[in-house]
Amino acid sequence: MKLKKILGKTIILIVLLLLGIYIPNTIVQHQSKGKTYNDISSIPKNKVGLILGAVKIAPSGNINLYYQYRLEAAITLYKAGKIEYILVSGDNGRKDYDEPSDFKNDLIKAGIPEDKIYLDYAGFRTLDSVVRAKEIFGQEQITIISQKFHNERAIYLAGHKGVKAIGFNARDIGGRYGKKTKLRERLARTKAFIDVVFNVQPKYLGEKIVIG
Repeated sequence: MKLKKILGKTIILIVLLLLGIYIPNTIVQHQSKGKTYNDISSIPKNKVGLILGAVKIAPSGNINLYYQYRLEAAITLYKAGKIEYILVSGDNGRKDYDEPSDFKNDLIKAGIPEDKIYLDYAGFRTLDSVVRAKEIFGQEQITIISQKFHNERAIYLAGHKGVKAIGFNARDIGGRYGKKTKLRERLARTKAFIDVVFNVQPKYLGEKIVIG
């Protein structure tokens, strides 16, 4: 009898856990539907493209392909005239860890003028990046630049924070590493859903910065 009770409670917990993952994922997909683009010719033009941060060098010592493909997507958008400025938002929580500056240096190497690049050093997570794009950099309409799964979550958050956002999908990554990232994304969407419900705010705001 005791074993049956334990088994019953375990099943209930598993069902609740699955619902806690399935429901937010479904909502994120629904609210971002039709707002991400793979084709440069079909994406609408916006003043600012927001690159969501990523570490440049992977633990293996090789370049992080998520970083590389986001960089390439931003360059493509700019050179096609689909954005006028690039806002790089990432983590600079330590002196030896600076995502925005890595992107800036590589964008300049690719021919993007330095005065067209703005850096947000307090984009510690996607919610912070999206809200700060509006509250600090004054953008209520942006093109988000990341992989599709990440763009969908960012667009979902943006919609609940008063930002009209579309996404340009950087090339994705397959294989074992890509699958692990997708699994983590499921949990990240649950966290995003909770953040929206409880109106969670960025870790830092600060003084406003005018783009352009």
